[in-house]
Amino acid sequence: MQHVSTPDAPAAIGPYSQAIVAGGLVFTAGQIALVPATMELVDGDVAMQTEQVFANLKAVLAAAGSGLDRVVKATVYLADMADFSVMNEIYAREFGTHRPARSTVAARTLPKNARVEIDLIALV
Repeated sequence: MQHVSTPDAPAAIGPYSQAIVAGGLVFTAGQIALVPATMELVDGDVAMQTEQVFANLKAVLAAAGSGLDRVVKATVYLADMADFSVMNEIYAREFGTHRPARSTVAARTLPKNARVEIDLIALV
């Protein structure tokens, strides 16, 4: 197993790694909309938070030698399912024609009261 760490994504706020590479796969930790430089939640709505989440995920994947085009599974956690269509629009734009498997889960609360959290599994 290889632990992945990059200053281009938020540092872990608990006892976990930004990602782990094992068996030819990258397993990212869930990313919320923390700005790496400040470790503060991005100031904005679910659209702005989702965009920051993807910026963080792309940084972690890049540090692991992967990218969004190599993602096989995504799990999305939403604090409010009413935000689904906004998140989904940004999600679709970020992945383009690539369509990994996905689950979307309503979560009562997310760390730091974030609106959205996403974790990914990707090929290296």
